[in-house]
Amino acid sequence: MPRRTDIRLVFQGRLKETRVRHELSQRELGIQAGLDLFVASTRINRYEQGVHEPDMATVARLAAALQVPVAYLFADDERLARMILAFDQLPAAEKDRLLKVVESP
Repeated sequence: MPRRTDIRLVFQGRLKETRVRHELSQRELGIQAGLDLFVASTRINRYEQGVHEPDMATVARLAAALQVPVAYLFADDERLARMILAFDQLPAAEKDRLLKVVESP
């Protein structure tokens, strides 16, 4: 039976990795995601540490602030995560073309 990945750990790791890659402090990310100025750093830290889990609306705001699709934050396979980022950057016509290629039998 395949090993099941704890999606919470995936989210925590991707959130931190993406924040660091964008050179944002926890406070900066929290503020950009619409969190209260006075708790922004603590909340992001707790999300990254798994002490608290954000609701989906907050996840969507975090993804928007990090300029990544929500799905990227939950992708438990590194290749899939990279594909999600690459696909997101394509123009609509290229997305349609690529989908036809990968969906054809």
